[in-house]
Amino acid sequence: MTWVIGPLCIDKMDTACVEVCPVDCIHRYTGNDPDIPKNQLLIDPAECIDCAACEPACPWQAIYQDTEVPEEFKEFVQVNARITEQTEIERTPKYDTPKPTPQEVAENREKWLAKYR
Repeated sequence: MTWVIGPLCIDKMDTACVEVCPVDCIHRYTGNDPDIPKNQLLIDPAECIDCAACEPACPWQAIYQDTEVPEEFKEFVQVNARITEQTEIERTPKYDTPKPTPQEVAENREKWLAKYR
């Protein structure tokens, strides 16, 4: 795996990362597997080419290189890996969402760090 979307995307799903991805490897799961969240975007590691275009595009700062995922969010490496070979996905999701303020980004980060600590 190369890049991972962590919990900072949960319920946010800004698709700026999708728009810059040259290989369309960012998906939203639409199936019934309870171990794959439906309310966040995920990077398919089998499709990702490690270009890193998605990371700076994410306004929620939810994307990490697999070796740089914060310890609290390590389980999301496997969560993203579960998207591989799934057929119940929304390819190239597009959502019109307002860009967050720096304060909203910081509050979201603190919320999820507190949950996984």
